[in-house]
Amino acid sequence: MNDKQLVALRAAQYVQNGMLVGLGTGSTANYFIEELARLTREQGLRCTTIASSAISAHKAQSLQLPIVALEHVASIDLYVDGADEITPDKTLLKGRGSDLVKEKLLAKAATQFIAVADASKLVSHIGQNFTIPIEVIPFAWQLAKKNLEALGGVGELRPNAAKDGFWITSHGSYVLDMKFDANIDANTLNAMLNNTPGVVEHGIFYQLADTILIAQDGVVSER
Repeated sequence: MNDKQLVALRAAQYVQNGMLVGLGTGSTANYFIEELARLTREQGLRCTTIASSAISAHKAQSLQLPIVALEHVASIDLYVDGADEITPDKTLLKGRGSDLVKEKLLAKAATQFIAVADASKLVSHIGQNFTIPIEVIPFAWQLAKKNLEALGGVGELRPNAAKDGFWITSHGSYVLDMKFDANIDANTLNAMLNNTPGVVEHGIFYQLADTILIAQDGVVSER
């Protein structure tokens, strides 16, 4: 069993009967969804799920997990998702995929948000290993980019897979992948991005994670 699977199985232990559970997106989240389905099938666990993406929704449906749409809920009990980077103060970087808005909505709506990852995702500061994804309104991307550059940001629109156009998120935004000065703390950067006109959402999840589960060499630790 690999570390991603191990940490996902630990996260599934937090699920209790009757919970509304948010499902993340990605390889670690997939292991969590599979374990949830196993617990439902083999141990009679009763829970309802809500997905952060079409991919995780399809995964849940294929495993016969009950699922509801985001439009029908105002709060959820538990949200489990991976992260691309995790800092010592529990700030996360997410969104290398294209469902940032739903992911942050679920993270904010959850009574408990558990981030799951292996030790390779631990960093000293946000943006250490990856650019920061910033979803922008298509007609305003140039204005947003200019404003972000004025804040010290450097980057470009994310190309699509075929490299013949721009990446489009699940609800129609473009994505600017940008780097900022490493000396800007996550709180400041989060506020700067939130206050930039034309920005729909961004990948800094500041003070949203309640629990971090990290797997390293077959051992899961909580922080």
